[in-house]
Amino acid sequence: MKTHKDLKAWQYAIDFVTDVYIATARYPKEELYGLTSQLRRAAVSVPSNIAEGAGRTSPKENLKFLSYAQSSLSEVETLIIISFKLGYVKQDEYETLDNKMIAIRSLLAGLFKHLRNKSDSDKN
Repeated sequence: MKTHKDLKAWQYAIDFVTDVYIATARYPKEELYGLTSQLRRAAVSVPSNIAEGAGRTSPKENLKFLSYAQSSLSEVETLIIISFKLGYVKQDEYETLDNKMIAIRSLLAGLFKHLRNKSDSDKN
């Protein structure tokens, strides 16, 4: 039986969370309860919502949680841009994180398409 752990989007998002934790470990101490905490929570939300959606019984419910994952990824992207502009993330690290977000966004789009098609075929 397949689970969320079999989804590439979830696998990439889990690896991405690790990268975010490594990057934020170098943030200034005064950001611990600000940018660091918010960025980590938003990053964790991406694979968490993918997993929760995969555990739902209908494609429509799964789509809702994939939408949450996509929204969290947009929040992460914004926080990483802010981090870069503040000098907390270097250019090469920013580019690596950005490329990983692009890959996750693409995988989420593929899941959306698959589930929409499945949802549409269930209606017929």
